[in-house]
Parts: sequence; structure tokens; C-alpha cells
Amino acid sequence: MRPRTFDELVGQQDIIAPGKPLRDAIDRDALQSIILWGPPGTGKTTIARLMATATSAHFIAFSAVLSGIKEIRGVMAEAEESRRRLGRRTILFVDEIHRFNKAQQDAFLPRVESGDIVLIGATTENPSFEVNSALLSRSKVFVLRPLEEMEVVEVLRRALQDEEHGLGGDRLVVEAGALELIARFANGDARVALNVLELAAASATARHRGPGGRIDRDLLADIIQKRALVYDKAGEEHYNLISALHKSMRNSDPDAAIYWLARMLEAGEDPLYIARRLVRFASEDVGIADPQALTVAVAAKDATHFIGMPEATTALAQAAIYLATAPKSNAVYVAYGRAAEDAHHDVAEPVPLHLRNAPTGLMRELGYGKGYRYAHDEAEGVSAMDCLPPALKGREYYMPTDRGFEETVRRRLEDWRKKRG
Repeated sequence: MRPRTFDELVGQQDIIAPGKPLRDAIDRDALQSIILWGPPGTGKTTIARLMATATSAHFIAFSAVLSGIKEIRGVMAEAEESRRRLGRRTILFVDEIHRFNKAQQDAFLPRVESGDIVLIGATTENPSFEVNSALLSRSKVFVLRPLEEMEVVEVLRRALQDEEHGLGGDRLVVEAGALELIARFANGDARVALNVLELAAASATARHRGPGGRIDRDLLADIIQKRALVYDKAGEEHYNLISALHKSMRNSDPDAAIYWLARMLEAGEDPLYIARRLVRFASEDVGIADPQALTVAVAAKDATHFIGMPEATTALAQAAIYLATAPKSNAVYVAYGRAAEDAHHDVAEPVPLHLRNAPTGLMRELGYGKGYRYAHDEAEGVSAMDCLPPALKGREYYMPTDRGFEETVRRRLEDWRKKRG
């Protein structure tokens, strides 16, 4: 069922519809090196194959999974010879280009720069991280999106109607809503959808003992069972999802927070990684607005370590909801950043003598501890003594908000600062 013309291609019209830049370059046979970036089953290989039929260039395709540096060098030599003898460019399609290491990717550069080859790379990973910068700067990146549900349904309908390449000869009866169920399960991946349809057709035909079987929800439930969520613990989706969880909690949205948490856990993320992020969030985004937040986050981390999965899901969920609904303040985070900047950039002044301990007679003679005022002996429990180096006198790093418990802290600090004069 792979499309044989651009008119048969479902989806990605924002880049391959007539008049769009990529389609225009293909129609004019004026392709430059490109990277097709998108999830599985969204048309990367299909678009590359369609380019092959629409260009006069020599087209070579290989997979990064099966090829190494030896094959790359052979193709480069062949491309140079073709350009030199025949004046003909080579279009090189590399599927899963992110699987090539930097040295292998570097092998393309001389031929790309000389114009011997036009490189078309396909990848499911973010090219910013997986394609080296020199190659990326010489390529145009086109982003393919997951197919929408109705686009996947259209792919399935065509497969059911096509007698030559699809299942049209099986005269299958499809229950209303069954194709939509497959499309939802496929999650934007046309290849997954067609595989499920093929399994369902084979099962329906076997049950009917010939053409005319029925594909219904009960049959699909047996085939589909549980969807494997798209996730790569070492790739971009890992960072996208933890970012979504963090920002949902920051925006005080417990429903979104619990959803992104579930997405990560159900896809197999390390629960202790999530627990560590919750602990960080408790200090960075809640802080003293709710001092209990850090206690809750650490308790969730300990519970996760103690009982493991899947029981730890509720402990992590409890912490995520608590953090999402807690008052927010980044005053602690900002305060540390300001202090760290001064620590790095200002002269590292010595600790004032009055703040130093004096455990020996010599140190006392040198003035260690002289002028120190014991706060508990002061009437208000606060002295007017300066505790910063002289060059930083009066510097304020921690500036509490008026949210949650920090409002109490803010009033307290204002009162103390007045007393210090």
C-alpha cells in the first residue's frame, strides 16, 4: 500500500502539496540536501522513494542500521565517478541517519560540498542532537507530523478497497467505528495501522473460513491488547515529557501534571528519575511558599525506592498533585543564582573576623571572633551585625514573594531589616 505518486500520499500536505517548497524543488529536479524528521510511519521513506521516481539523478538508498563506513565510501566513490563522467548527480537516501556516528556522518561532507551527492536523511530523532552540525548546516530540515486520526482512517479505507495491492479481494465487513479504533491505537503511525488491519483481516478470514469475514471491536480488542507508548528514554521525547510535567506543575495544573506523569511511567521511564525531578521542583518552583513541598517530594522518592513499581505510581502521583496545587515561588532559586554569580565574579573577600571562630589563643589575639554579637542575647533575637563581606554590604539575594508561607517570611524579614538599620 505504499503510495506510488504524491497524489496518493496521505498527510504531510504542508510540505509536499503542489506549490510547497519541497514539492516545488522535486518538480523542478532542483533538490538540495534535506533531513526528513518525524515519528515512525509518517511517510519519510515514502517521500524519499517518490523523489527517486521524480528526478533524473542517480538514486541510491541504504539503511544506517545495515551499512557502515565501507559502504559509505563505496557510494561516495561511485557518486564522484558518475558526476565526473556523466555529469549526473547522485541522490543518496539514508534511512535512520541518526544511527550513524559522527565519523560516518563526516564521510558525506566532502561529496555534499562538491555537489556530487544530494543527501536525503530520514530520522525519528531530533537532528539538532543526532546529526552533526556541519552536515546539518548544509541541509534543510523538514518536519513530518504524526498522521491525524482521519488521515489514518483514510489509509485503512484505501487498503480495504484496493483489490490489487490491498485487501479488496477479501470482501471484509467492517463494523462502524472499527477503523477509528485502529487509528487511535496507531497513534499517528500508518505502518502500525496497516499491520493491525492485516492481522485483523487474517483473523476474520480464518474465523469465516474464507472471504467475507467481519472485523469488529471484539476482534480488535483481542489483537490490539495494550498499546506500546512511543518513548525513548535517551532521546528527545524523554526531555519533552519531563518538560511538560515540570511546566504543568509550575502552572498549577494537577490534571495535566498527572497525565504527563502517567505517560512517562506507563512508557517505562525510571521512576527514580521522575522522583529526582519532583524533589528539584519542590525547591526550584515552590520553595518556602510551602516548605512542606520538599518533605512530600523526598518522601515520594523514598517510597519509590522502598516499594518499587508499580506500587510507587501513587506515591509519585500524590507528590505531583501536591506540588501542582502548592503556592509557587522561585525566590529560593533566584536567590541562589544571584549569590552564585557574585561568588564567581566578585573578589573572594576573606570571612570578616567577627564571624570566625577563635579556638586558640593566637586566633583570639589576632581578632578572630572580636565584635561578634550572639543573636540569642539580643532583645529581638536579631543583632545589627553585618554578616556579608564589606564589599557586599546591604546586598539582598532572597526576595520572598507574597504567596503562601513566604508572605509570613517576607514580613518577618522586613521587620528584621528595619531593626538592623
